[in-house]
This record gives sequence, structure tokens and C-alpha cells, in this order.
Amino acid sequence: MPARTNPLTEALSVSIPKIFDQVQNTTANHQKNIVALYKIHIDASAFTESVHNGRAIKLTGERNFEDAFIDMVCRVLVIKKGASQAERVVKFVGTYTKYLNEKAVETKKEDEADGDDDDTTASRFVARLLKFLVNGFVAKDKIVRYRCVRILAEMVTHLGEIDEDVYMMLRAALIERVHDKETNVRVQAVVALSKLCGSEDASDVNEDEPTAVDVLLDTLACDPAAEVRRAALLNIPLAPHTLSVMLARTRDTDTVMRKLVYSQVLENNCLSTDHASMGAAHPRGLSISQRELIIRNGLGDREPAVRAAAGSLLGTWVDVARGPTKAEDDQAIQKDVIALLKFLDLHESTIAEDALLSIFATRVDIFEHLEFKDDYWRELTPERAFLARVFVEHCIATKDDAKLDACLPVVTHLAFQIQNAYNAYLDDTDTAAAREHEVSEEQLAQEEDARLDQEFIIGELLRLAVSLDYADEIGRRKMFQLVRDMISQEVLPDSLVSRCLDILRTLSPNERDLIRVVVEVVHELRDRDAADEEAEAEKERAEVATSFGETPSAGPSSTQGGLRKPLREAKPLSPEEQVRADALDLRCLSLCIGMLERVNGTFEENSTLEGILGELIIPSVKRKELTLREKGLVCLGLCCLIARRMALNSFQLFLSQIQAAPEVLKIRVLQIVFDILMVHEGDFLGRSNTGGERIIEFLLHILSVEDADKVQALMCMGLAKLVLSGIVADERVLKSLVVAYLSPDTADNQELRQCLSYFFPVFCYSSSVNQRQMMQITMPLFEQLARATRELEDDQEMVSPAQIIGMFVDWTDPQKAFDVQGQKIDNGIHIDLAADLTKALFKDDMEKEEKKVLCQVLGRLHLPDTADDDKIRTIKLLIHNLGTRRPLRDTAAKNALAKFDAALSKKYADKLVDFSEEEYRQLAALKDLFEFLDDIIPVDEGEEIELPKTRARKRRSRSMTTDTTTSGAEEGSPATSAASSSKPRSKGKGKQPKRRRVSGSDDDSDDHFLDNDATPAPTRTLPKRAA
Repeated sequence: MPARTNPLTEALSVSIPKIFDQVQNTTANHQKNIVALYKIHIDASAFTESVHNGRAIKLTGERNFEDAFIDMVCRVLVIKKGASQAERVVKFVGTYTKYLNEKAVETKKEDEADGDDDDTTASRFVARLLKFLVNGFVAKDKIVRYRCVRILAEMVTHLGEIDEDVYMMLRAALIERVHDKETNVRVQAVVALSKLCGSEDASDVNEDEPTAVDVLLDTLACDPAAEVRRAALLNIPLAPHTLSVMLARTRDTDTVMRKLVYSQVLENNCLSTDHASMGAAHPRGLSISQRELIIRNGLGDREPAVRAAAGSLLGTWVDVARGPTKAEDDQAIQKDVIALLKFLDLHESTIAEDALLSIFATRVDIFEHLEFKDDYWRELTPERAFLARVFVEHCIATKDDAKLDACLPVVTHLAFQIQNAYNAYLDDTDTAAAREHEVSEEQLAQEEDARLDQEFIIGELLRLAVSLDYADEIGRRKMFQLVRDMISQEVLPDSLVSRCLDILRTLSPNERDLIRVVVEVVHELRDRDAADEEAEAEKERAEVATSFGETPSAGPSSTQGGLRKPLREAKPLSPEEQVRADALDLRCLSLCIGMLERVNGTFEENSTLEGILGELIIPSVKRKELTLREKGLVCLGLCCLIARRMALNSFQLFLSQIQAAPEVLKIRVLQIVFDILMVHEGDFLGRSNTGGERIIEFLLHILSVEDADKVQALMCMGLAKLVLSGIVADERVLKSLVVAYLSPDTADNQELRQCLSYFFPVFCYSSSVNQRQMMQITMPLFEQLARATRELEDDQEMVSPAQIIGMFVDWTDPQKAFDVQGQKIDNGIHIDLAADLTKALFKDDMEKEEKKVLCQVLGRLHLPDTADDDKIRTIKLLIHNLGTRRPLRDTAAKNALAKFDAALSKKYADKLVDFSEEEYRQLAALKDLFEFLDDIIPVDEGEEIELPKTRARKRRSRSMTTDTTTSGAEEGSPATSAASSSKPRSKGKGKQPKRRRVSGSDDDSDDHFLDNDATPAPTRTLPKRAA
């Protein structure tokens, strides 16, 4: 007997809406209504119809229930995001799906004897609801799409067992919605897809099709909306293959995103859910590079919230470094910190020190429980020595005298500790040298690592010694003698030389004593080498004198302040002897560099340096070996910083080294040159010095012809410092820096771009004078750069003219200028810039797109409340004559210009009352303006001037920087002549050096309309006109 359908439909149409009406008001009644709805669902599923003469059954009741349920869901789909009633209904749908599948699993377990029939009431309901929601994914209404994906995201974790076809349909639909144009839809699609990807089998995916995880990782890295990236970050399962993409988000542009990486992803996954084992983000499971990336980006973030999250993560790392469970006492905390330090690279960077200082600041309990008793110093490891040194420096920085007195070792004890460690290092070095050919490569590598650890321990102890209290005279003498003996050893590693010199500077009463000690040591090292060749007896005596722990005897000439002069004519050295002599000179030069870096007095006050200068530094500068010459030039440059006369005499030597030197040496020499210019500014770049012009031309020439990225970056950095400090005010330098910043040839030079992107805002906003200087070069540079954008080659990229002029407008905005005491902010800069922009619109050779850009940027200019009357009239007259003499052809440009004209007229209505060109002609202040306007021939309406074709063929244009620097070079200055002759231009087809392609006319032609020069010859004949 067929089931009755009409009464059931009527009952469902009453009971189901009643339940949905209740659940939309509060979540407290959801569980009760879920049970009631499940009972209705089961009762409805009992109603069936027999079809095909009883051979099949039609599930009429289930169909009616699904129709009624979907009808209720449809009423939610049109509700905008944010309505709490709709969110409660969505949550109810997801919870009911979960309850329905749980009941289906229980029923299946009870009826196991019935077979493996997966077609149940729950599966049929879920399949139909899914298909309905997926159909809504492609709806035109964004609200409907959002609600469909939102409901699916709530259901997806409770779907139970679904057919393979339904799963693939659902997966494809979600991947498509991940790329929806609406942010809200993409967020919910990411949430749903991340829950679905856990059941995905990579073998079921086609080779040319991305997996769901790949799609989510691509979304995490590339989606423009921070909300979408945030949803992907919080929902993608953490695994080794997804961790690297997540860690890249520590440099995300969104602050909340960066904070979530540390607080939600990394910190919450250090341990497993039950805290019984390591989690996916445990520091032991990360590589050293990943740990350092986390620390560097977190502690170096500009936002305090991100730095705090990174500090909290480091505190958690300390707690879990040795495992999930441990004893809580002082020794255990110390072991935890040391265990964390073993995860970091202590040798190569300061990241471990930054991490340790962050732990001391954020976890006061760890800092308070650290103690360094006598037994701590007996068995030192790199981690233990590092911890002690950083702890002492932190106590000094925070002025925690109580903790400092408790942890600092006695000076004499530390001196003996350093001595024992260094002697052990020497013994191991000698043993390794004797057994070099007797052991395997693996064992050699292990011994080398052990020696590096010993060297690191000695270095940390020496850094710790700088912070000691040397009131104890016995300890002070012991430490002084120890360090002096160490720098007298040829085998002392170069990394420890600077550490020893720091201690000597601390122990020396003044700079003169420090210089005297270092000169004596250099003298002894070189005398000892000469004595080895003269006699065996002297060699034996020298070996005795250099035994560690004893004071070497000074030669007779040590008190003279210079180096020993040869007693007899030097004989030619063998190759082995020459290598040893060069190594000794390198050590002496390293000592001199370290000493000069720690000297602030003048060269004349320390006459002891003259001997080293003449017998060590100058001969090293003349050597052909690159390493020796580099160190010799560095020493000479440091001497020049404290000797004005020497700098004046040696500066030409440094300039001559720049052109022919290899890149490494060129970088060193340029650093020296810029340091000398900064220290002795008045002697080289002062207004009364005529050589300053030649120096600037030479530096700009080097910048224009240089190919190496590092050298370009260093040149721009040095010139930017000179300009920012006010030492150089040459307009050509500023032009060259702007050109280098925007040139397509520097697109891959990130160091240069980053330096200049910081320099220009600081330079312009620091002073209105600087802003006016930038305003004056705006239009010539814009025309030059805009022309370069049209001449780009296929593989080059450059910012558009709109972005270029936008940068200039932003840099010259008087509202962003800092209020400097004693200097008034110039609010009329943009008024003058508006006049320059409007004058440029009269040019015939300017492209239509460039004119449109200039018109559109006029609306972004700042119009002050008060302005000079003549300047306002000038702009108004220019706009008025532009419409009659050079009317714009582009509609967008005309609209933008009209909008600016209206804003100008409204802002300064009182100044433009009774606007009359005839009356303005009588004003003497506007005489130059009317001469400029009268020289412009009006263009008839509908008549267009055909411009000469400038892109008939591709060619390699001249350097942008050359355009801005040749004005002075054409006069034939000696510096420029030397620079050009040293690197001649090749006229053949050989490989040309890389240059900035942005080119243009000479500086004189940039303002040709101001000089009343003729415009480029048009195709029609213009009538002659008197000037």
C-alpha cells in the first residue's frame, strides 16, 4: 500500500521551520533541536512508495525531508555576512550533520550482519546537501557563494563516508573557489579545502594537477588578501613539506600574520597534543637555518607585538629543549639554556646572542636562576663559555651589580684559564700537524671542528676579560703579560687578534701606550724572522723568548719607535721563505689595523707610528700580492683618518687604485675614500676647495661605468651619506642617485635599491631646502626617465611614468617635512611644482600618455592656505593658455586638468577675482611668463603636429648617469679626462660594459622651453616669429 505523502509534507513544513526558528535565536537549544530533528528525519525516512510493480522503492519521506531542510537553508543563503542569526543556523547545520553521521555509524555497528551497504539515510542526505551547496558555488550573487562555501566549511569535517565522485566534485569546486574574486569566499574555501586535504591521496591526483596542499601553499604565499593568507596559515596541516612556506610568512606584510606564525603555528606545535612527545615545530626537528630564520625575523621585526611573540616562543624552546619532562631546579634551568644553545650556530652570527638576550628579558625566572660557580669553569664548552659571556654583558648593560659581582670570576683565575686553554690549543695544533698524513679525512675533520671549538672558547673568555674589574694589580699585570705574549705568537688565530687588542686597550692607560706595545710586538715578530737567517744561536734564543707564558726580550731598536733596519744587504729568499715572510707581514698588518681602529688621537701625537708607516705599510701598498696590498691600503687609509696632511698627500693614490683594481680591492678603496671625505670634509669638498668639483665628477664617472653590483651599491651608499650630511650639495649627485634608483640595470641590485629607498624619504623630509632641491630636478629627470621607459629592451623592467612622477610628488610633499628648529617649512613647493608640470604640457615632443600622467598627478599636489599671488596667477594663466595654444587631445587628461583648475579657482578665489590676462600683462613679475607664452604658436583646432619618430630602430643609449654628469666633464677637467682615458669606449661590436640605459638629452636641453629654444622640427612649416 503506497505511503501517504501529503500529510507528511504538511507535517514537515510545520515542524522543521519551527526548529530552525528556535536555533537562530540561541545556541543553547541546539542539542535539543538536533535530537528532535533527527527523530523527524528517521520518522520521515520510514515513508516509502513502491514503484515498478513493487520491484523498487521510492524514498518519498526522505525526499520530502531533504526538500524541507534545503528550503530552510535557502533562506540563510541570502543573508549578508555578520548576521548572528544566520551564523547560528550555519553552525546548527554542521552540528546536525555530525550528529547524523555518528548515529549512522552506531546503527551500522549494530547491523553488521546486514552486509556492507554504505547507502544509508545519512549518506543520502549528506550527498544531496553537498550537491545543492556546490551548485551555489557558481552563483552570480557573492553573498550566496559565501554562504554556500561557509556552510560547507562547517560541514566538511563531519561528512563521514562519501562517494568518490562526490569527493572529486567537492574538491574541484573548492579549488575553484580558492581563486574567487571575493575575499570572504576565498577565506571559507581555504578553510574547507584544508580540512578536506587530510584525506587526499597524492596517488589519486593527476601528474599535471596540483594537490590540495599545493593549492593552499600557493594561496598562503601569493594571495593578496591578508585574511585569506591568515586562514591558510591557521588551517594548513603542519608538516616538513609545508613548514618552509609557513616560515616564509615571518616576513609577511601583515603584522597579525607575522605574529600568528610565532604564537599559533610554532609555539603551539612544539609538543604533541598530549605533551608527551615532540611536535612538528620542536626546535630539535628544525634545521639550523630554519631556527636562525625564525629568530632573526622575529627579534628583528619592527612591530613590538611580533617581537614579543618571538620572545615567548624562545622561552618555550628553553622549556622543551631537553624534552617534555624534567626536574625543576637551578641546574636544570641552566642545562635547558645550554641545550637550546646547542641548536644554534654560535660561531658565524649574532643570532644566538640576540636569542639569549631576549630570553633574559622575557623570562626573568630563567635569568634569576642562572649561577656560575667555580665548578662551572672547570669543563668549558662553547655553549657554557658563550652563556657566561653574554650573561655578564647583559648584567653590565642592565646595571645589575649584584648579579655581576656574583658571577664574575677573579682576574687571575680567568687569566690562568685562558692560558691553559690556549696551551691546549697549541698542543692540539702541533699534534694535528704531525699526524696529518696518518689519519683519515673524517678524523681530520673532527679534529678541525674540535680546534674551532677551542678557538671559540678562548675568544669568549677574552671577550669576558674585557668586562672584568682590574682593580687587582696582580691580576691586571698577569692578564696584560698573557695577552701581550699571545699576540707575539705567529700561530695566534686571526679571529683572536682583535679580542687581544680589546683587552690591551682596556689595560693601557692611554693610546700612546697601546701603540707602543703593538709596535714592539710587530718589531719583535719581524726581528725574529731576520734573526733566524743570521745565526742558529739567535734562532734558539728567539725560540726561548717566545715560549708561551714568558715575556719576549725586546731588541735594541724597540725603544726607538720604529722597525729594525737590515744590518746587511738582504739576499734573495726561497719560495718557502717568501711565503713565511708574507704570512708574517700579514700578521703584522692585521695587528696594525686592529691598533689603528682603536686609536682616536692624531698621527702627530703618536710619532711611534712613523716607523711602521715607512717600513711596513708603504712597502705593502707597493706589493703585487692582492692580500698584502689590500691590508696595506687599509692601514694607510686608517692612518689618513687621523692624519690630515697624510690624507691630502695620499688621496690621489687611492683614486688611482679604484679604476684598475679588482672588485674586492675596489670595494676596500672606495670605503677608504668615502671615510676620508667624511672625516676631512673641508679639506676636499669645502666651498673654497677647487678640487671638490673634480672629485665629485670622478666619483660620478665611476658610478656610471661600474658593472659590479656591490661596487654600485657602495658608491650609492657613500654618495648618499655625503648628500645627507650636507657635505655635498651638487645637483648632479642627486640626479645620479635618482637615476641609479630607477634604472632598469639596477633592478636586481637589491642592496642598492634598499639603501636608496631609505635615503630619499629621509633626505627630502628632513628639510624643506632638500625638498626644493628635489623639486627643481623633478621635470628634467621625469622627461629623461619617461623617455627611457619607451626604449626598454625586451628583458628589462622599469617603473611606469605614473609611478615615477608619483614618487617625486611624495618626496616633495611639504606636509611630510619634519619641523626643524630654526627652519620654516616651505609650503609653496608644490605650487612651484604645479607651474613646472603645467609648463611641461606645452611641449610638442612629449607623448600623450606622459601628458595624461602629469595632468592626473596635479590633483595630488598640496595647495596651502596661503600662497604667493603671482605664483597662483602664473598657474592660472598657464592652464588658460594651454587650452588655446596647446589643447590636450586626451579626454582623461582634459578632465583631470579641469578638475585641478576648478580646485585652484575655489581655493584661491580671492586672489583670482576679475581674472584678466590683459591686466596681468602689465605686471612686471609676470613678464618672463608672458614671453614664454608668446613664443608658443597656437595650434588650430583639429590640427595635429606630427612628431618625429624616435623609435625607428633599437639602439644602445647612453647612460642615464652620464647625462647628469657630462655638463662639467665637457669642460675638459683633469679628473674627468683621466677617468675617461682610463676606460675608453669601444666602437666595435665587442661586449660593451653594462650601463644604465635611461638616456636623454644634455642638461641644457632639459629646460629648453625656459631658454626659448626651438622645439623639434615638425613635419609642417611653421611661420618664423621674432623672439
